[in-house]
Amino acid sequence: MNNCMARNTVIAVLLLMLATAATAQLDNIEKLQDFKSTGTDLDIETVPQDPETAKAIRNTLERIELPPGFEIDLYAIAPDARHMAVGTNVGVVFVGTRKTKIWAITDRDKNRVADEVKVFAPSVDFKVPNGVCFSRDGFLYTVESSRVLVFPAAEFFYESPDVAIGVLTDELIPEEDVSFNHGARVCTIGPDNKLYITLGQPYNVPPASKLDHYGKWGIGGIIRMNRDGSDREVYAEGIRNSVGMDFNPANGDLWFTDNQVDGMGDNIPPGEINRATAKGQHFGFPWFGGGDVRTTPYEDSEPPADIVFPEVETAAHAANLGMHFYTGRMFPQKYRGGIFNAQHGSWNRTEPIGARVLFTPVNEDGTAGETRVFASGWLNEETGEYLGRPVDVVQYLDGSLLVSDDLTGAIYRITYVGSED
Repeated sequence: MNNCMARNTVIAVLLLMLATAATAQLDNIEKLQDFKSTGTDLDIETVPQDPETAKAIRNTLERIELPPGFEIDLYAIAPDARHMAVGTNVGVVFVGTRKTKIWAITDRDKNRVADEVKVFAPSVDFKVPNGVCFSRDGFLYTVESSRVLVFPAAEFFYESPDVAIGVLTDELIPEEDVSFNHGARVCTIGPDNKLYITLGQPYNVPPASKLDHYGKWGIGGIIRMNRDGSDREVYAEGIRNSVGMDFNPANGDLWFTDNQVDGMGDNIPPGEINRATAKGQHFGFPWFGGGDVRTTPYEDSEPPADIVFPEVETAAHAANLGMHFYTGRMFPQKYRGGIFNAQHGSWNRTEPIGARVLFTPVNEDGTAGETRVFASGWLNEETGEYLGRPVDVVQYLDGSLLVSDDLTGAIYRITYVGSED
C-alpha cells in the first residue's frame, strides 16, 4: 500500500469513528429524553479533595485582603471552575468549565465545605459548557458554544449518571461562526421567566461585512427566548464579549459586564459594567472599543444613534467576568442590593492588573454608586504572577459568596463574621 492509500485509509477510519461517536451521543440524548438508561458506568468520576492541595490553596488565601469582618476559605477543589449555579433544593453547586465537564458539588454534612465534587451527566458530551443557570422551579440550563440544554430536576437526578434532559437548540449560532475565541457563554433567567444568553463575537474588532449577519443572530449581543427554546429574539446589541450578567431584583434592569478591545494600550479602553433598561438598546461596539473610546477601523464611520454608554467604567484589560446582585442577609446592609463582580485579570497588559472581586453599590434610582475593590491578593504585584484568577461570583443559600477560580481550580467561600456598626 502506498503512502497516499495509507493516508486515505486512516482518514476514512477516523471519519467512521467520529460518525460512530456522534451517533452514540445522539442515541444517549434520545435515551435520556425517554427516561431510559444509557448504560453509563454507575461509578461516576470524582475530584479528590486532597488535603495537601487544599492546604496549598489555603496558604494562598491568607494573602487575600477583604474589608474588616469578612473571611475567605476554600469551599471545593474543582478543576477549570468557571460559572456557577446554586441549586434551589439542597444547594448543589453546578459549575461549568471551558472544556468538556460540568461539576456537581455537594456539601453533604452542611459544614459549608464541599464533601464531593463529581461529573454531572457523564453520558453527555459537552463542548465548552461554561454557562449554567437555574430557574426558580429547579430547572438547570447549560449553554455551550452552540447548544442549549435543560435538565429538569437536576438536583434530583444528579446522583445518577443518567439525568432527564431537553435540547432547546443545537444551533445557537451558525456552525461557520463557532469559534475558539469568545465562545464561553453565560445565561440567566429574567423576571419575565425567559432565558437570556450572551453571545460574544469572535473578533477583536469585526469587519463591517460581518455586522448584518451578526446582528441577525445576536452575535455580539444578548438574546432571549422562552424556556422551551421558542420565540428567540435579540435583546441587546453592540456588545463585544459579555461573560457575566444578572438582573437587578429591585427594578428588573439587566446588568452585564463586557470585555473591551485589545491592542489599544495599557490604559484604554476601559472595562465596562452596563445596564439595559429595555429591549433593543445598542451599547456601542464596534464603533466604540470601551467607554467612549473609538476603534480605529470604525473611527470614520457614523455610530448608531442613542448608544448606551457603560454605567461603570473599570480598569482597562482587567477582564470583568461574572457578576451577581447580592440579596442575602449575611453581609452588612450596605452590600445588599449591590453588585459583586469578578475580574479575571489582564493577559496582554505591560503591568498586570485584576484578579480580584469588585463591589458596586446601586442607588435607589437604579444607577451605580462608586465601585471599589472588595477582595484582592490573587495577583503577586512584585512578580506579576497570578496566584488565582476569579471568574464568577454567586450567592449561596446562607448568604455567603462563592467565588470560582479557573487557574487554581477551586471554589472559595466568603463569609461575614463581624458585627454591623
